[in-house]
Amino acid sequence: MEFQDTLRHQGLRKRLVEGIRIKGIKDEKVLDAIAKVPRHLFMDSSFLQFAYKDQAFPIGAGQTISQPFTVAMQTFLLQVERHDKILEVGTGSGYQAAVLLEMGATVYTIERQRELYLKTQSILPQIGYNPKFFYGDGYKGLPTYGPFDKIIITAGAPVIPEDLLTQLKVGGRMVIPMGPREKQTMYVVVKTSETEYYKESHGTYVFVPMLKGTDK
Repeated sequence: MEFQDTLRHQGLRKRLVEGIRIKGIKDEKVLDAIAKVPRHLFMDSSFLQFAYKDQAFPIGAGQTISQPFTVAMQTFLLQVERHDKILEVGTGSGYQAAVLLEMGATVYTIERQRELYLKTQSILPQIGYNPKFFYGDGYKGLPTYGPFDKIIITAGAPVIPEDLLTQLKVGGRMVIPMGPREKQTMYVVVKTSETEYYKESHGTYVFVPMLKGTDK
């Protein structure tokens, strides 16, 4: 597989970033990361014309690569700092993990779809992104590797998974789309003590559902 990031790709990315800025994301660190990640390499080469449109796109196994604006919004809400230890639930295409890595975070990413897990584990390191990959149930998180500074969930959850809340540091932030299958509200959950947290809402989105267990 040949990985090319041409001037054309970079120009299309610049235009995408300007579109995201117009939609309201003003955080330069987030925009810089979106500008650097070659989104076309996370999609089948025959879909290049869709790579820099601000829309979600199917990637196989019933999953999608998230709309760039949504990735930018979740990243912005997470308030990523360099060296943050971040748990990502739902590796998917690996695009969101790459954006977090561009911002200097250490990323632990978990995927329940074996096909996607194997694909991203192969592709991401080849294009310079090295999160710590795990195949497993996102609802359970990674207790052995916690606690985490931040947790990001990239699928629609019916509730806040208790195990994930436990793995969040006090003072840490979780960004989670929550609600019924057809539409979710984006929440930021801030853990204020070992037993308490508060949450704030940030608009409605549509994500694939967060499923329990693994696919095999």
